[in-house]
Amino acid sequence: MKGGRSILRGSVQYLKGVGPRRAERFAKLDVHTGRDLLYHLPYRYEDATTVDAISELKVGQDATVIGRVVSKGVIPTRRRLRVFRAVIRDGSGHIECAWPGRPWLDRTIDKGDLLLASGPVRFYHGRQLQPREHIVLSRASDERGASGDGSAERSARSGEHGERPAAGRVFPVYPATEGLTHRQIRAVIHLNLASLLSDLGDEDPIPGDWLQELSLPPLAEALRTLHRPSAVARVERCQRRLAFEELFFLQLLHARARARLRHEVRGVAFDAPPTLTRSLLKALPFELTAAQRRAWSEIEADMGRPAPMNRLLQGDVGSGKTVVAALAMLKAIEAGRQAAIMAPTELLAEQHRRTFEKMLGPLDLEPELLTGAVTGKARRQALERIGAGDARLIVGTHALIQEGVEFASPGLVVIDEQHRFGVEQRRRLRESGEAPDALVMSATPIPRSLALVLYGDLDLSIIDELPPGRRPIRTAVRGPESRDAAFDFLGDQLAQGRQAYVIYPLVEESEALEARAATVMFEQLQARFPDIAVRLLHGRLSSAEKDEAMRSFLAGDTGLLVATTVIEVGIDVPNATVMIIEDAERFGLAQLHQLRGRVGRGAEQSYCIVFHASETPSERLIAFERKTDGFELAEEDLRIRGQGDLFGKEQHGAVLLRFAQLDRDFDLLEAGRRRARAIVETDAGLSKSAHRRFRHELDLRYARREALYHVG
Repeated sequence: MKGGRSILRGSVQYLKGVGPRRAERFAKLDVHTGRDLLYHLPYRYEDATTVDAISELKVGQDATVIGRVVSKGVIPTRRRLRVFRAVIRDGSGHIECAWPGRPWLDRTIDKGDLLLASGPVRFYHGRQLQPREHIVLSRASDERGASGDGSAERSARSGEHGERPAAGRVFPVYPATEGLTHRQIRAVIHLNLASLLSDLGDEDPIPGDWLQELSLPPLAEALRTLHRPSAVARVERCQRRLAFEELFFLQLLHARARARLRHEVRGVAFDAPPTLTRSLLKALPFELTAAQRRAWSEIEADMGRPAPMNRLLQGDVGSGKTVVAALAMLKAIEAGRQAAIMAPTELLAEQHRRTFEKMLGPLDLEPELLTGAVTGKARRQALERIGAGDARLIVGTHALIQEGVEFASPGLVVIDEQHRFGVEQRRRLRESGEAPDALVMSATPIPRSLALVLYGDLDLSIIDELPPGRRPIRTAVRGPESRDAAFDFLGDQLAQGRQAYVIYPLVEESEALEARAATVMFEQLQARFPDIAVRLLHGRLSSAEKDEAMRSFLAGDTGLLVATTVIEVGIDVPNATVMIIEDAERFGLAQLHQLRGRVGRGAEQSYCIVFHASETPSERLIAFERKTDGFELAEEDLRIRGQGDLFGKEQHGAVLLRFAQLDRDFDLLEAGRRRARAIVETDAGLSKSAHRRFRHELDLRYARREALYHVG
């Protein structure tokens, strides 16, 4: 059947070397069809292209040798582990190869076979090679005139490749699962690769002129090379080919969601005279930074258009996002509309209300508070004022999108801390006839590349500088020997009336993890500072208990808060000047930076002291000590940890990126984004003949993900 439907779209069960039982195991790897198998790519490669002379092998080196099997056998050990051993000889000498726990190789490797083996050289009664990879290059039986290379079943069992290179080769290593080894997967792919690629033919969703411009190979060539590279150096260019395809279609989804919002959803053009915004700018006791002015200019232009704004405002702790959000809310109010800001917790909502009361007091604007804690008569009155339009600026939590809350004329919704709200909450905020503009704020700096992947349907504004005169937090990374001195310093700060945090990664002691638990250290710190009110805060407390502990600290009744990371998100306590973080290796860079941002909110010099348990601090902790810019640290985190640890899975469970590496492929991300937006600007429905291939690919491989973006 032409077009590859019978193989590429058919069940993997019917491919050579698979069958029903293996198909079930492939399903655990999300491999269901021939196309899935073709895109099941190696995650690393064993480079055995350089062949070593056996006589020159040294203990401790990784080596690749080619030689004749001169003897072989299975030897039991005292631990009942059966070891297959074979002695191979080349023109320079001989060496024993050992495969512990793999006695079945005695049935697949014969005396006289020409064998390639690659792995570490160890000392065991002399030099011994312990192959990670091996392949029979030619069989003694073939050379005696026997026909063929052996059956497909034998080939799949032994992991042979079937080729007979004169020198070394590259071994792909595949993601595997229980009952299905990477060697078995390699054998199955080898048996089927030619037919899968034949059925793929010239099918390529990316235009040839794009590939030439980006110096990328065609799809079939890229897949063939990734499964069967002649050299490791050829792999990266082919990986980037699949990375570009993935990034382009992701950006196409983003661009279509953005266009749908702009063209299909009715919004409001806020074009009233800027009386309130100008009044606020005059009343502020400081000048906006250049970054704040740039962000406000972008938001102001967006709000002036009739299409709903959908913008992400990103900035480090203390960069002044709230002032920019206040200007945006005032622009909506100037036009006779209501503006609301939604915070993830009641404490943060109350903090926002206090901030706006102070900031907007001269403008005669009284913020309305609506959270779960507002009940009874106060709630009824708040709902009436919101419904009648008397409340023009509303501050709340997710209570703002619950049943019974009706806005008279919604104009702008500001969502604080985007990562705590999913697309469902954003959808609910747009369910009115005229969709309000949306401004999403985040104080968690992430690399621009990651922002474009996660929030590509949002326009991006970044505040990447701090206001002048802000004192940097002094950061020190210390070992266990400095702990007493650090806590003496903490005691001095507490004696001066300051407040402090001590953070631990665990709630209780664990035999499995050698980390100081908050509960144990809480008792020790109470004994060490008997004149200071010490409170404990962790995730196992009830919501009411956590709230009460935080309010006590906020009010100044608690001097020292011993906590796990539940204090990570943004309460301002200007009197808190010391942050101590124990077992800091257990935290990510972004998390450490967020914790550090809990101090330094007032006029006094603040300090962050982090302890490492190992002999020397990790690369991550050294970076944390040297850098205070959240965006620089985010880039460093991406470099050190890799993107998998940074975002893992989307909120709906789908792996976000399979092929692209953001630290390597940012140029491809930008190229894909430019092309996707240009296409959607002229043909959002992808109906033009030149764009039908993109529509086909979206329907074929990205339909589930595209459905998620319909919510806007």
